[in-house]
Amino acid sequence: MASEEMELNGDANRSDSRERPRQSRWSRNTPINMNHYANKKSAAESMLDIALLMANASQLKTILELGPTFSFYIPLISLISISLILQIIVGILLIFIVKWNLNDTSKHYILNLLENIVTALVFIIVVVNVFITAFGVQRPEDTKS
Repeated sequence: MASEEMELNGDANRSDSRERPRQSRWSRNTPINMNHYANKKSAAESMLDIALLMANASQLKTILELGPTFSFYIPLISLISISLILQIIVGILLIFIVKWNLNDTSKHYILNLLENIVTALVFIIVVVNVFITAFGVQRPEDTKS
């Protein structure tokens, strides 16, 4: 009886392995390629950085057009300039992060350090942009009498 069970279980295990569906690219059970994941994450961060860079450039243009008579001219020029400089630094760091192979264990320390620096700089950029928004960078509406 035990040998019959083993044969049945053995046959069941063999048939399970033969009938197991092939894992597709989109399957939830496939292992994650960390290098591919990190590159996609960094690329997405770069795209968001570019969008914010364009928004800050537009805000800077508006402030420069309003001129020094605008009440928050100097603070906004300073904050937007700081934001732009930090965004350029983050963009350069992200280029380095994407270029290095995550699977190379000798690079893990420097990659982790760069990721932490990028995260801190992005946080500072967000805080600076909150202040830019608080000071308001919109043109005053033309009043028609």
